[in-house]
Order: sequence, then C-alpha cells, then structure tokens
Amino acid sequence: MMRIVMALMNRNRKLFFKDKGMLFTSMITPVILIVLYATFLAKVFKDSFTAAIPDMITISDNLINGTVAAQLTASLMAVSCITVTFCVNLTMVQDRANGTRKDFNVSPVSKGKIYLGYFLSTVANSLMVNGLAFVLCLGYLLKMGWYMNAADVLWVLFDMILLVLFGSTLSSIISFPLTTQGQLSAVGTIVSAGYGFICGAYMPISNFGSGLQKALAYLPSTYATSLIKNHMLHGVFREMERKNYPDEMVKAIRDTLDCNPVFHRNVVSVNQMIGIMMGSIAVFGIIYYFVTLLPDGEDRR
Repeated sequence: MMRIVMALMNRNRKLFFKDKGMLFTSMITPVILIVLYATFLAKVFKDSFTAAIPDMITISDNLINGTVAAQLTASLMAVSCITVTFCVNLTMVQDRANGTRKDFNVSPVSKGKIYLGYFLSTVANSLMVNGLAFVLCLGYLLKMGWYMNAADVLWVLFDMILLVLFGSTLSSIISFPLTTQGQLSAVGTIVSAGYGFICGAYMPISNFGSGLQKALAYLPSTYATSLIKNHMLHGVFREMERKNYPDEMVKAIRDTLDCNPVFHRNVVSVNQMIGIMMGSIAVFGIIYYFVTLLPDGEDRR
C-alpha cells in the first residue's frame, strides 16, 4: 500500500514543480508577505509593544527591534503555513478539471490511496515552501536583533510542522468538493485575506473587543499563532528576565503580544496549545477521511 501511496505523492510533487506558475506563486508568497509585514505592520507592532513599557523603564533599541521582528516573523509564519497549503493543494482540483481523475477512477488504486497521496504531497511541498520562508525570517531576525538559541529554532520548526499539518487537513477538506481552478483560487483568496485577522497575525487579539476575543478563543488558529509566537519570542523574554525587568512588565508584554491566550479566564499553556493543535489535526484528519468516502465530482458523472 505505502509503495502506491508514495508513488502518487511523488507524482503530485513533480506536477507541483513542473507547473512553474504554481511553483512561483507559492514561493513568492512568503517573500511578499515578509516585505509587506516589515513595511506596514512593523510600526503597528512596535507601538503595541512600547505601549506596555512603563515610562521609567528604558529598553534598548536593539531589544525593541528584536521583539518586533520576532513578533512579525512569527505572525508571518503563522499565516504562511496555512495559506500556502491552499496554493499547493491545487493538484487535487486540477486532476478533476483536466479529466485525469477519470483515469484514476478506472485504475485498481483505491480512492483512499489517491487522496492520501494528495494530502502527503501537500504536506511535503508546503514544508518546502515554508522552510524557505523560515530561512528568510531568520535572516531578518539576524538583521534586526537575534535572541534565539538552537532549542528555540527547533521548537519553531516543530510548530511549523504542526501548522502545516493543520493547514493541509483543512485545505484538503475545503478543496475536496471543488471542481475548477477558479473555485480554488477564490477560496484561496478568501482564506489569505481573512485568516490573518482571525488568527491574530495582522493585529494582536488582545486589541480586539472582549466579545470577539471570547469567540476567537474557540478557534484552534488562535492557539496556532500563539504557539509559534511563544517560541519565536522566547529568547526575547529570556533576555528581559536576564536584565531583571519587572515581572509585571514582562507579563503585560506577553499578554499584549498574545503569548498568554485566555480561555474561560484560564491562561492556556504552551503544552496545552500543542495538545489543541494535535487534537485539531486529528479531528480534521478524521473528517477528511470520511469526506473522501463520499462520491466526488468524477464519481457522480
């Protein structure tokens, strides 16, 4: 079974690299995001951060810039890991649009293996694209202010894998009923425009109204963004503790940057966030499995 699935995965991966337009779009998206974030959001993040610092406390520009850069890159990765999966998952829809699925349907390969091949190729290609984005983010952090250690980098890589798995299951479920590239492009545009707001990447959720904060506390995307922010900003908070900044100030900054998300008046810990993401991946994975058992467009024709 796995030999067939791997063959299908490699076939989908090769199609992704063969389609220069799709490859270029997927690769350039993180680059555009980091330029836009650095240009338009850096000042918003800096103002939000400095507002939590008491007037009598002096913080070096390097630490401020490092904090803003870490928040910015964490937000970028939180969005990119999800939205890129929708670009990469185009192969599933293309096979329906160009009639390739008709050949699959008369082959001895089961639907489960076909859709598992789509899913695994989406994960692999998304990890590759977001790996490039992460390298660019590390370069930006080096320029602005570096406070991460090797463990922090490994934790962020782990977060990226979780987010890509989360995004791949979500995009696979949403892409399943689509039959044209235009439909997927429309869905991808909606997701790209809206996801950054509801996950707290464009603006910290702490800046939203209390009612919206409570509503977003029920979405796994909130904890996905907070998780990667915690690990990306861990070195910054470690430096603040080393310089003996007041605990109240550090906590206020953590709250302002969404590192301490609250659910029913209880702060959600990092381990709980990881559990939420793993649980969400499992639930969406099960939903995707049952969705693939339904007749798709080719089956109905």
